[in-house]
Amino acid sequence: MVIYFSYPLPPPSTYFYSLILYFCRMFFVDTHTHLYLEQFDEDRDQVIQNAINRGVKYMLLPNIDQTSFKPMHDLCGRYPENCFPMIGLHPTSVKEDYEDVLAKVEQMLEKGIYCAVGEIGIDLYWDKKYHVQQEEALRRQLKLAKKYKLPISIHTREAFDEIYKIVLEEKTDGLKGVFHCFTGTTEQAKKIMDIDFLMGIGGVVTFKNSKLGEVLKDIPVEFLVLETDSPFLAPVPYRGKRNESAYTVIVAEKLAEIKGVAIDKIAEITSNNAVSVFNLSN
Repeated sequence: MVIYFSYPLPPPSTYFYSLILYFCRMFFVDTHTHLYLEQFDEDRDQVIQNAINRGVKYMLLPNIDQTSFKPMHDLCGRYPENCFPMIGLHPTSVKEDYEDVLAKVEQMLEKGIYCAVGEIGIDLYWDKKYHVQQEEALRRQLKLAKKYKLPISIHTREAFDEIYKIVLEEKTDGLKGVFHCFTGTTEQAKKIMDIDFLMGIGGVVTFKNSKLGEVLKDIPVEFLVLETDSPFLAPVPYRGKRNESAYTVIVAEKLAEIKGVAIDKIAEITSNNAVSVFNLSN
């Protein structure tokens, strides 16, 4: 069954859209969304329901730092069938106290159920003051991922080579994960595939001046997952506004256009990839 969507997407409550989802058995996974942040305080429940109505069945929530522990867990507790937490320390939150925070992360890993260690990585765009600490925090969290047999969600900004080197050094057969918000080159994509990791594709792929579409033409969908990174990086036609998980469908539609396939095929492959790498079947 071949189905294409056109802008604007039908309202999530329409009978038409419900029929499409039912007959195609189609669902999407937003593998990276910060729905617990204050940008959603006024309408969080409606935002989540909109996503579910659009067929976004699972929404994976990466942690940022100590301040996001509670709101993230609270949200997952309210939507246990749809929202799943990660645990980790975001690179831009790595400061002098990072060792204390990582000790708390491990304490939570010991008693909690998480779909990944994340969001972790290195970010040299905003501030290089804690570059050394970011590298050590990344290495420590990779070891935690291996210890607890969890995948990782990697944040990289102007630091791909530094991250890739550390991942290679720590790589074992059990270490898997996603390079979140991939916007890199074909060469970088091939390096990611060489270690059997996946790439998270979000709203940037819809931007007019983005070169990501050209890169993705040669990348098998089997190495891709969908994401929004909401409330950030909303896709066209919502660029500059608040992003939300329902817009995963727009990213999927753009990827279907790039690859020249139906959106239900994109949904099937990327959702299977997400379920597999994040152990969502468990």
